Amino acid sequence: MESRFDSPASVRSRLKDVDYLSDDAIAGVVFLADRLGKPILVEGPAGTGKTQLAKSVAEILGARLIRLQCYEGLDESKALYEWNYKKQLLRIQAERNNESTWEDIETDIFSDEFLLTRPLLEAIRADEPVVLLIDEVDRVEVETEALLLEVLSDYQVSIPELGTIGSKQIPMVFLTSNNTRELSEALKRRCLFLHIDYPDMEREKEIILTKLPEITDSLADQVARIVRSIRQLELKKAPSVSETLDWARTLLLLGVDSVDEKDAIETLNILLKYQSDIARATKELSGDTSGTRKPGVPRTS
Repeated sequence: MESRFDSPASVRSRLKDVDYLSDDAIAGVVFLADRLGKPILVEGPAGTGKTQLAKSVAEILGARLIRLQCYEGLDESKALYEWNYKKQLLRIQAERNNESTWEDIETDIFSDEFLLTRPLLEAIRADEPVVLLIDEVDRVEVETEALLLEVLSDYQVSIPELGTIGSKQIPMVFLTSNNTRELSEALKRRCLFLHIDYPDMEREKEIILTKLPEITDSLADQVARIVRSIRQLELKKAPSVSETLDWARTLLLLGVDSVDEKDAIETLNILLKYQSDIARATKELSGDTSGTRKPGVPRTS
């Protein structure tokens, strides 16, 4: 199989071309996944860019993104394939007046014409380059993970009526998890592991400047500093990178050049989605989390 990337550095450079700012760990794992033909299990808090990584890799490769959104109750008929029973029934009824034997009819109705492919099988059968995204795999039951094992081990799917369907090309596969439950050892063994956490302040500032070229360096710095201070609080849900960007866009729309305490507090609902978190952040930003006065909104250095 022809390699997709020359080096980890080329991965990082090409991702930057599509405005995804990776670090050495991300670039290294993507490079190794390509060379080893292994899936990548990407874990980390919600909103840190796990799904976007798969989308960005598909973009730089010019590959089709096939996405399997996981949820509780996901089964084989939604993940792999199912038969078009209505169409099969119509064919059986149409053949009833003919002299066809049941063996002939059975061979006919269990053919590609009656097969409804779902994301996993679709990725396996694709002729063109494919990136397969299995999103939020931690949402499915443990039993459902077994559906993935054959695909992730050998890039093939077994269909009793048709036999084993092997891949025409090895797709790049990303599984994302918010770590809401422990995944099985069997699944983890088949993957390279990558943890994506919230970016540090400088990288988040760089992300803001990249995604919002109209923002000033000073305002981007303030946004990154304030978000960092808020994430250090005990919150139900810390602000994601996408929420940081939404907040920065909001400040731009409001014509804010420099964030003061009032601006930050009045727009906290863009960053935070729980009233208890908003109340806690408000106290932090106004400097009254204890009996002594705190500095409130962080200043730029």
